[in-house]
Amino acid sequence: MTDEKRANRLLKETSPYLRQHAYNPVDWYPWGEEALERARRENKPILLSVGYSACHWCHVMEHESFENEAIASRMNEQFVNIKVDREERPDLDEIYMAAVQAISGSGGWPMTMFLTPDLRPFYGGTYYPPEDRHGRPGFARVLDAVAARFRDQPEKIEEAATQLLQALQQNTDFLQPGADPGQDIVEEAFNQLQQNFDSTYGGFGSAPKFPNSMSLGLLLRHYRRSGNKAALDMVELSLEKMAHGGMYDQLGGGFHRYSVDEHWLVPHFEKMLYDNALLTWVYLEAYQATEKPLYSRVARQVLDYVLREMTQPEGGFYATQDADSEGEEGKFFVWLPEEVEEILGEEDARLFARYYGVTPEGNFEHGQSILHVQEESAVLASLLKVDEEAFAGVLEEGRRRLLEVRQRRVAPGRDDKILVAWNGMMISAMARAYQVLGAEAYLTAATSAADFILTHMVQQGRLLHSYKDGQAHLLGYQDDYACFINGLIDLYEASFELRWLSVATELNQTMLDLYWDEGKGGFFYTEATAEDLIVRTKNPFDNAVPSGNSIGALVLLRLAALTGNMDLREKAVEILQLFGNLMQRSASSCAQMICALDFYQESPYEIALTGTAGQQDDFLQVLHRRFLPNKVVMASGRGGRAEDLIAQLPLMEGKVGTGDDMRAYVCRDFVCSQPVSEVEDFLGLLDGQN
Repeated sequence: MTDEKRANRLLKETSPYLRQHAYNPVDWYPWGEEALERARRENKPILLSVGYSACHWCHVMEHESFENEAIASRMNEQFVNIKVDREERPDLDEIYMAAVQAISGSGGWPMTMFLTPDLRPFYGGTYYPPEDRHGRPGFARVLDAVAARFRDQPEKIEEAATQLLQALQQNTDFLQPGADPGQDIVEEAFNQLQQNFDSTYGGFGSAPKFPNSMSLGLLLRHYRRSGNKAALDMVELSLEKMAHGGMYDQLGGGFHRYSVDEHWLVPHFEKMLYDNALLTWVYLEAYQATEKPLYSRVARQVLDYVLREMTQPEGGFYATQDADSEGEEGKFFVWLPEEVEEILGEEDARLFARYYGVTPEGNFEHGQSILHVQEESAVLASLLKVDEEAFAGVLEEGRRRLLEVRQRRVAPGRDDKILVAWNGMMISAMARAYQVLGAEAYLTAATSAADFILTHMVQQGRLLHSYKDGQAHLLGYQDDYACFINGLIDLYEASFELRWLSVATELNQTMLDLYWDEGKGGFFYTEATAEDLIVRTKNPFDNAVPSGNSIGALVLLRLAALTGNMDLREKAVEILQLFGNLMQRSASSCAQMICALDFYQESPYEIALTGTAGQQDDFLQVLHRRFLPNKVVMASGRGGRAEDLIAQLPLMEGKVGTGDDMRAYVCRDFVCSQPVSEVEDFLGLLDGQN
């Protein structure tokens, strides 16, 4: 009872991020009518604080300011304080982050925004230290200044709020439909990405450096279409440097959020489900394009990490793992030389430490080392004059034993809510990995996650956004639909179970009904009934995750190719026309959208297989070894009636119901090849039309 009396309103929330703040002395509210009504009634400004559970600097600001009694007293006296989990309310985060960027030219989390009682932003920033430090104003001083301005100069507040609202509305209104995007957009995108490419360490720009997986996927598509090896070289350098760096968890698999330096050594240690899904996509595609085992190994290790640490027993994938443990960032992941020696013994520790860069001086805080690889094992074995096979054995056994010991450490916190959009991306990753790598565990995980969402996160035919502790809540956003539909299509093409295509088609219609803009085309992010939003956004940018419009365009094109519904294709074209000018100007901000454009411009391969599942396996194996991203695949012989198959997949008409004969058809641009029954002939069709 004592603890509950000390807690604020956030204790009753399901979000782990909100509950982390439940015992702050701040009089926090969750976003909702209670807080908004109080702000209106008392004519008080709103202090909106937005973050997420794995955010290191969110934890820092909480400890420095929100746990500080004096600062909390200022907040409680002068503001209505609202705490928001950006992963639960990305609609709010998107609006007010755009305002922060308009004010300061940059953004990030924690986000600190000040609003009028009618929810218009008038001032804000990101992290504030408790007192003036490193060129940043102290939070206490900011609070007093904002409160005084709101009280004494309301006309200045009104002017700032009006200007910011106009800027936010312009962000929504600036998109105008144009002509079909030209064939040169992909080439222009390559030129823009090449100008910003780091030819020494891979990736784009300088520190901090993010993985930019969608840009790498775009470069792979450009290489495939143009044969420009420079594009492939950019991808390979980036993927190899990332896989060998400290941003990649060398023991447990999985990628951290980003690197604070330009050479991928020191990461920001949180792990996000979406990063690991998107990076799996591009590593699998690179493996298809090059057949290099490094890429398939990384994809397996990432997904095995997700199965081991980010999958709930009932199905579904958790959202994030924290950067911090025991109050220190990265403590769970770093090593001292004496720890390695104690586990492996002197000689094996010497070899292991040499390969993974564990040194007495360290490369991180307090002399600790982040595991990373600077030289190939074969090269280093020769240099150290040890047998290459024995050296590989030492490294493998060392990884196993250090991981075993690491698992006994205090683990970083895990945000175990289930988010539909992020799960959709990971369902795609798992289904594609089953196709390329053949591991049944990945198909099983994708199936379980999809079943979980359909069982627990659908209400009256509509998706709910978030699930935690047995409770699903918040109406889904447009990217929830788009990413989940994309995952269902991948799941259909991996399993050929018609139920996945049926659900994808139904949810796609719901997405169109709820979010489609009949005036200009494209998808709004929220439903028209969302009353607590000051603008209805139509996000054009692929940032950390793809925009709902990018994935929406892709699923419309994929469903059109599968089902023959050309109305869907026309809507996809409307999206591409709406975003055409933006794709031309800012390729790196629209990389996934340009991938959808590539799908449209190439005209996808429509591949139909008849016969039994066993007969089809050899055809599927050779198909999925190739990098052929712009395709749809359908097959018979997986149960169900032939008439049901034809009803959903008109391309199968005339191809099924004639027995179990194995036939492969390759269609494109409304023309189908003669059927073939031999794998070599099937490869000839793919090569002949490539």
